[in-house]
Amino acid sequence: MPVFDSLLADLAEVRPVRHFGRVTEIHAATVLAQGLSLRARLGDRVQIAEGVGGEILAMNRDGAEILPDAPLEGLAIGHPVEHLGANTVAPDTSWIGRVIDPYGAPLDGRALARGPIARTLRTAPPPPARRKRLGGRLSTGLDAFNTMLPLVRGQRIGLFAGSGVGKTMLLGQLARGIDADVVVLALVGERGRELRDFTEGVLGPEGLARSVVVSATSDQSPLARRRAALTAMAVAEHFRDQGQHVLLLCDSVTRFAEAHREIALAAGEAPSLRGFPPSTAHQIMAMAERAGPGVDGQGDITAVFTVLVAGSDMDEPVADILRGVLDGHVILDRAIAERGRFPAIDLMRSVSRSLPAAANPSENAQIAEARRLIGAWERAEMMVQAGLYSQGSDPLTDRAIRLFPKLDAFLGGSGAKSPGDSFQRLKKALDG
Repeated sequence: MPVFDSLLADLAEVRPVRHFGRVTEIHAATVLAQGLSLRARLGDRVQIAEGVGGEILAMNRDGAEILPDAPLEGLAIGHPVEHLGANTVAPDTSWIGRVIDPYGAPLDGRALARGPIARTLRTAPPPPARRKRLGGRLSTGLDAFNTMLPLVRGQRIGLFAGSGVGKTMLLGQLARGIDADVVVLALVGERGRELRDFTEGVLGPEGLARSVVVSATSDQSPLARRRAALTAMAVAEHFRDQGQHVLLLCDSVTRFAEAHREIALAAGEAPSLRGFPPSTAHQIMAMAERAGPGVDGQGDITAVFTVLVAGSDMDEPVADILRGVLDGHVILDRAIAERGRFPAIDLMRSVSRSLPAAANPSENAQIAEARRLIGAWERAEMMVQAGLYSQGSDPLTDRAIRLFPKLDAFLGGSGAKSPGDSFQRLKKALDG
């Protein structure tokens, strides 16, 4: 019976025989343990001391090299190290509405049921030849995303922004506004005080009621921070395999990559581009590919990945890698935020690869016209502000100057009940 599934899963995890090794070397970042070579596998979890876990990074005839997930003060040579088994998580439907840590433990003070099936944190994406195509257009409640940057079911987009540009608020609006069965949110390396602010203030009770929040704060180990994104992906795949439409929000891929960099360097991997090891690109692309449409009989994972771009550098390694594998990217501009328009989307540098298929010919014509006018304004803005442009010099520029305030206000619009409603607003802005 389903009511006993969680209990049976817990009973299946009971280990009548426990396997131990011994600490033989202690380094600044890693621990070497002997006695686990015949039992342990690469990536397995171990318990080093009370409240201190770890993950096996490398193995050789001398033993297993372990990266701990907490400080090791007081650890001594000869200390027992227990082998816990494979690195898995067991999601359950009862996790909806809950806040958990990367290991599947509750953070909200209430008991949490274990799911009947343990899932590995790293799985292959659906077979590419059998995956469904992108689905229909989703209503987001935001005019810009309903029209010129449409989001369709199964699409993966990147949200590129510096700090303090409104990225978190935009994520909350998408979490509340997009029609999905389940929302899975990964907060990777966020400040500890922001977890409650986000769940109670930004997400709100209505948004949290259909969400699973996986959080690893900035003070936690790189193992926990990297695992937060992988656990969220495994949870999303759990609901996708049940035929549900999942909205996955990962904030942020930059912190995921930074956590992986720390782990890879501790394992001896050489740094390359700006300190990131070569495996970083594969880690990011492998995670992104797991999102998207499922195969027939499965649901879909619509994903929004955020990237922190210091100094608006869109060519930094993480941004460059992720932009190349997604189905669109949205850039938030600090200058736009500073003049008070939210979301601060830089339309001319943003693109949704669901177009033109996501809109009909009339809607595509409106999108093209709006882009043409905003582009004309941006080219002429400096001259207009300096008083160097004479009205009547160019009909397109004249129209752009007249309509830009309305188009700019439209891009910051929200509360639309449907994409059709947003296109009506766009038409009014274009008609002046």
